[in-house]
Amino acid sequence: MFLKTGLFKAISFKNPIKLPVSYWLLVIVRFALTIVPQSGYIHPDEFFQNVEIIAGDILNVDIARTWEFNSKFPIRNILVPKMVLGPPIHLIRIANPYTLYYFDINLKTPYYLLVLPRLFICLLSLINDYCLYRICILYGQNFRSRLKLFASSYVVFVYCCRSFSNTFEMILFSILLLFVAECMQKSDKIIYHEEFLNEKYNRATSPVEKVKLFKLRTHLPCHSLNHVIVLSTLVVIGIFNRPTFIGFAFPPIFFWLHRGLGSKVVGFKDFHIRIFMFIMCSIPTVLLLIVVDSAYYGYVTMADVESLKLSWDNWVVTPLNFIRYNLDTRNLKQHGLHPWWLHIVVNVPLLFNVLGVLALVSIAGNTYRFIRGQYSKLPRIQSITGLMLFSLIIPVAILSLFPHQEARFIIPILIPLIYLYGNHLHPNESDGPKSRRFKNTLRISWYILNLLLTMFFGFIHQGGIYPFSNSLYREIKNNYGVHTHVITTHSYSIPTFLLQLESTSKVWKDRKTGHKYRLAPTTFLHKYGSLPMNELFTKIDDVLTNAEMLLHKHKKQYRFYVASPCSLDKKLRAAANNYYYIDLAEEFSYYPHFSTEAFPEFPSDHDQSCLETGLLRTNESCVIDLNMFQRISCFFKKLCLKIYRVRPISKYKT
Repeated sequence: MFLKTGLFKAISFKNPIKLPVSYWLLVIVRFALTIVPQSGYIHPDEFFQNVEIIAGDILNVDIARTWEFNSKFPIRNILVPKMVLGPPIHLIRIANPYTLYYFDINLKTPYYLLVLPRLFICLLSLINDYCLYRICILYGQNFRSRLKLFASSYVVFVYCCRSFSNTFEMILFSILLLFVAECMQKSDKIIYHEEFLNEKYNRATSPVEKVKLFKLRTHLPCHSLNHVIVLSTLVVIGIFNRPTFIGFAFPPIFFWLHRGLGSKVVGFKDFHIRIFMFIMCSIPTVLLLIVVDSAYYGYVTMADVESLKLSWDNWVVTPLNFIRYNLDTRNLKQHGLHPWWLHIVVNVPLLFNVLGVLALVSIAGNTYRFIRGQYSKLPRIQSITGLMLFSLIIPVAILSLFPHQEARFIIPILIPLIYLYGNHLHPNESDGPKSRRFKNTLRISWYILNLLLTMFFGFIHQGGIYPFSNSLYREIKNNYGVHTHVITTHSYSIPTFLLQLESTSKVWKDRKTGHKYRLAPTTFLHKYGSLPMNELFTKIDDVLTNAEMLLHKHKKQYRFYVASPCSLDKKLRAAANNYYYIDLAEEFSYYPHFSTEAFPEFPSDHDQSCLETGLLRTNESCVIDLNMFQRISCFFKKLCLKIYRVRPISKYKT
């Protein structure tokens, strides 16, 4: 609906408004980068909080069901990810037999499993563009420059095309801002006309004129409860998706409730009616989402419904569980504790670079004016600028109160940020030569920084995991029945759904005998995070010993791999030397792969490890000093993921 009536309508022949060609080129680039695909891996949550779970439910394959979806204490709603990711995953399930038969294309491969859900999310991300466009049109602002800046942000290229719950949160926040902006504009117009007619009515002397004005006043449309059902539904869905949505929804709903308050025709009675109706309209959606979650996690069954044996224990409210979990600092310690200023000092400049810094400077200036009592120089509270300013400040302030902070938590504020400060990067007719040069410099810096960050987060950060998963998928399918052990260290976890492992939890039935059975697992993914090398090799020793026992007792062939960043090669081999019976042989490597858990040291001019490991080529066998170019080259070549084959030495020699 949004795309049909919005962005595409803007370029129709009947509509004189034309969106710039450069904007459409950026949209094409957005989809192209998604199709390539982006091999970068921003955070495990982009897989394990959404698409991993939905793929497991729909495709009936083995997955890694994380603690957030533990039925004993679930903290994640299932309806929102199923609404967003269900269609592309169902498409894969339904279309795969036909694509295999007619085109010999298997959709259940890592590439399509990665790209098709992302393409669908990328399509949904255009809702953000449309909302920004409509708000600018409503208030007569320059939408062309703002849309180009928005579409060129690496947040849009990377985050908005991934299956983060924050991505869904951003879409809901954008829609909420648009509806509230429309309500504010409509209310302002109607209140103005109502006050004008009231004034005319009071001044009128003849009964005929009073009747005429009274009729005009009664024909004014109602505005007090505009979009109340839509707004309450959006807020409830947003909170169930991520309870942090409370912080994002608070400013728009606050402004929606306060429309016209203080005027002659809107009083506190209207304010209280709005609150009451907002709460009442949200109840059906709350109940629906509670029922869906309770049924999904097994709290409510058909047997309970049929027997009418329902109690409070049959219901689960995932947002409350989420809040209870995050209020306990001991739980947050497991995910990392951060200082309160991290969002402001680090995450805002990291996500929004030039615009983020401009916003911080501008907000600091407004804070100074507020402290000095210069209220006339501040944005008017009941204005679109006030709405966008509070929608920018309040979410960051609320999220800064929590000791666990990640950059992706605040990506929804991109819309108000672009609206408020997007024009600061484009010269105006009134700008002087220095101001024009300054703005042009800022705009060029914006494009360059976003290009570099797109390359880094889209293709380099943890970039070896996807191609390794692709190779692992082919090896598992080509060696059916062979046990495969994979240990990942100092890198993110492999998304299990990409490997399409047969479900070991499903109960199968033999057609001939009728006996029921479960499949035994043949692929084992061991995720050991950033364990010290001595502890890691204890785990390697245990896995190898068990694999050898199964080989000798039950003839179970196996393959054993260790995936580790190239920067740890020297430490890994040094630790392997302590185990005389373990052979650690490099099989292949994937480049680029950047891991903050194993940041490579910049080599010194006497560092010979680059020559010993073959990172640099030289015909000399003696010790040589490295020049700066060789040192830089060696450093960048360490940004890769190495895959080692683990075998017992006795078997390897035979």
